Amino acid sequence: MLAAAALGTSVPGSRAVGRPLGPVWSGSWEAAPSGAAAVGAGVAIRNVVHLSVGGASLRIRLSNRLGTAPLRLGAVTVALRRTGPDAVPGTLRRATFLGTPTTTVPPGRDLLTDPVRLPVPAGADLLVTVFVPTDCGPATDHGTALQTSYLARNGAGHAADVNGVAYTATTRHWYYVTGVDVHGTALGSVVAFGDSLTDGTGSTPDTNHRWPDRLADRLRARRIGVLNAGIGGNRLLRDDVGPSALARLDADALNRAGARVLIVWEGINDIIRGTAETPVADDFAAAYRTLVTRAHAAGLRVVGVTLTPYGGHPAHTPAREALRQRVNTLIRYGAIFDAVADADAAVRDPADPRRIRPAYDPGDHLHFDDAGMLAVARVVADALTGSR
Repeated sequence: MLAAAALGTSVPGSRAVGRPLGPVWSGSWEAAPSGAAAVGAGVAIRNVVHLSVGGASLRIRLSNRLGTAPLRLGAVTVALRRTGPDAVPGTLRRATFLGTPTTTVPPGRDLLTDPVRLPVPAGADLLVTVFVPTDCGPATDHGTALQTSYLARNGAGHAADVNGVAYTATTRHWYYVTGVDVHGTALGSVVAFGDSLTDGTGSTPDTNHRWPDRLADRLRARRIGVLNAGIGGNRLLRDDVGPSALARLDADALNRAGARVLIVWEGINDIIRGTAETPVADDFAAAYRTLVTRAHAAGLRVVGVTLTPYGGHPAHTPAREALRQRVNTLIRYGAIFDAVADADAAVRDPADPRRIRPAYDPGDHLHFDDAGMLAVARVVADALTGSR
């Protein structure tokens, strides 16, 4: 069946999930760059990130993709998190770049650290601390982290602190760090590619209740990682918050270590933000086919997710609802995707299918609370594994 094929079989030349011959690199966590913000000089940023799968060592992806000046990294450290900004004693490691502890990242570029020998369990919280000694202009960030991270304003010498007492300020952004790969026995990863619904808007902060996190919980026993490439406000067809899905596909999804499956849930913002240039269903079909063709060429299978209701939201109109229904017909029956996760059917209110079930609605009639996120994770897991 198509659903079983999403995780279990391959397309020509694909990297289908199977047992590797030995330890491999696989993505365990991701945050797609969504913007850039001022940080200033001399700040140490202790980013808190939550892994999906574990390994015997790791490497960190740092980004100056949306920066305008060279990014000077004065120190980067990683540790298992105990609580708040405090590290588990004995786990803090300094990251290097071709053997040196400092480096400069040109504007528009990403950079991987050297491998860091630090065994990390699945589901662990990491502290990834980045110290920037000089003002390097706007810092590439992810603006909807839904996770408290920590800053030391006078950060010189504090990147390697085990005790987090110097980290007196907090932030809900992730700065500079955009990915963590682990080296071990994971069988690959799936990439959740979407907008604010994937980014986690509506879920409880500091709980890892976004639907990709809940999907990771369900796939952990299979040793499959989940990478969250959602950006709140992102669009399928046009640049908006972050580059369009078509523009960022390679950088945020296809180039991720060990990626096996792409989960595409994009398009609702193209509908609700429609103007005189409001797209038609054929525009969505062409864009989805382009995403699938490119993913297949990179060896990934693709799961399409239906667009969910938003009746009651100020942007809802009968014409936009009709377009959403036409797009969902394409996703379900257009033979575009290798498998389909029918999130619309999972979360819509049986009494009014234009709306989200009240039990899943955080109040804005568009996003999902923790229960709604879990419902989405279940239907996506079913599409990946063939469960019913």
